[in-house]
Amino acid sequence: MRIGELAEATGTTPRALRHYEQAGLITSERAAKGYRLCDTATAVRVRDIRRLLDAGLTLDDVRVFLPCLDGDVAAGSPSDKALQVATRRLAVMEERIAAQIAVRDRLATALRQTTGARIRPAA
Repeated sequence: MRIGELAEATGTTPRALRHYEQAGLITSERAAKGYRLCDTATAVRVRDIRRLLDAGLTLDDVRVFLPCLDGDVAAGSPSDKALQVATRRLAVMEERIAAQIAVRDRLATALRQTTGARIRPAA
């Protein structure tokens, strides 16, 4: 299947697929005219990559999951290393969320002090 067909089948873009290939997460062959051709099974791998990225992991993190990317990545038992990667990524996210909450609280306090009014979050 050509890269455009794979992109359409997996809900991603050809550019993202080229990026995954450059990162060593998927492979392709070249057709006579230079088109990238991927095996149809690559769609499963791409969907698993997307699932991990949507969960907040990075492409570097996803490399740890390579052995289980050709099936239902969520159904298998994760390795100890995969659990460590996911735990570290969660800690980073929690730190970022805490930092954003602190900034939000400082801004809300400054607005209350300046306006004397109660500030409501925008819907």
